[in-house]
Amino acid sequence: MDSAARMTAMPVANATRVRWLVVVYLFAFSFLTIVDRVAISAAKGDMSRDLGISDVTFGFVFGVFALGYAVFQVPSGWAADRFGPRAFLALIVVLWSVFTGLTGAVTASVALIAIRFLFGAAESGIYPTASRAIYSWIPRQGRGAAQGLMFVGSRLGAAFGLSAVSFTIASFGWRASFWALAAVGVVMASGWYAWFRNHPAEKRSVSAAELEYIRSQDGAEQPPEASKGNWRELLLSMNSLLLMAQYFASNFTFFIAFSWLLPYLKSQYNLTATGAGAYASVPLYFGAFGNWFSGTLVDAIYRRGHWRMSRVMPALIGFALGTVSLIAAASMPTVMGAVICFSLATLGVDMTLSPSWTSCQDIAGPRTGVLSGAMNMIGNLGSFISSVMFPLLVNTTGTAATYFYIAAAINVLAILCWWRIRPDRS
Repeated sequence: MDSAARMTAMPVANATRVRWLVVVYLFAFSFLTIVDRVAISAAKGDMSRDLGISDVTFGFVFGVFALGYAVFQVPSGWAADRFGPRAFLALIVVLWSVFTGLTGAVTASVALIAIRFLFGAAESGIYPTASRAIYSWIPRQGRGAAQGLMFVGSRLGAAFGLSAVSFTIASFGWRASFWALAAVGVVMASGWYAWFRNHPAEKRSVSAAELEYIRSQDGAEQPPEASKGNWRELLLSMNSLLLMAQYFASNFTFFIAFSWLLPYLKSQYNLTATGAGAYASVPLYFGAFGNWFSGTLVDAIYRRGHWRMSRVMPALIGFALGTVSLIAAASMPTVMGAVICFSLATLGVDMTLSPSWTSCQDIAGPRTGVLSGAMNMIGNLGSFISSVMFPLLVNTTGTAATYFYIAAAINVLAILCWWRIRPDRS
């Protein structure tokens, strides 16, 4: 049994639960950021018609977001560590809301590509910053569930966005839909800045009992902090490199749900926009369950005294399920069969998120923002490559099966990475 897990204590009586309100806020931001992100997938048909954008060009519209999102991950993680989640998260929500509004004002593909790159850059800080907030507010034995619930928000946001934004676009037009989403973001950012504090000790509503509980879980048993070394040692350690590599795989598979799945289902199976939106939302509900289940499993295994396996086992199960389901998806002739297989693949790769982000907190400590940003950067390079490759593979081979086989092979490599990852060693 790991010494850290052995020393895990139960919450003291009469402790407040303000720390979980932080998770609720992060859930809401995760929900919003993905609604804003997938809105362009729902609007793709109308925007292509109005702006004269081809599918190949739209592949770059999808992909350039992932590129901007990836490039600014490490700087955003550094800023979250340096300035704290309160001000920095409020700032980036306002910024991405501005670019969401500008998306509704574009008149040419060049402007759209530029705005989507800046939108991706602005959104890049959300998860490293949120992870840094969880590190400060949630003790290790609850971080798996906290991370899982936060990513549940992203999947539900995507499912809601694909369905609801499709409806609002049909009712009010794609431009008005982007403007409305921008206004919601500014209001939420203002609420976060007014309520949140960087450390629980700064929040008056946190009782002394809750503060003591938060602090007691990460004391002497925590591994040496990353701040005692330099960034090169942190980012080039074997643990960090393996974490980054496996995150490429999960993003390569999942990003199709955010980009090409809806328009692909619509054209491949001759569906209406509303019907395609309904089908495309199904994998996201599976992903939401995968995040919740995996986060719960991470904490349950950790409490039994198995620190490393609490991270490794859910990830191995997830990538194995993703591999099998992607291979099956390649041969499905019906829309229902294809959606079910891709839904199971999404459930699998989403089971790897909570282990990935909690491992960043384990390894990096107060440098969580930097390491999680680096991991998310590599992951979103996978998203960029995936979004550009998918239409090219379909056009050149005449089938999406090639993409599914490539994604399955990458998942196998991710399984090999997790065999070597040691989150219990800094």
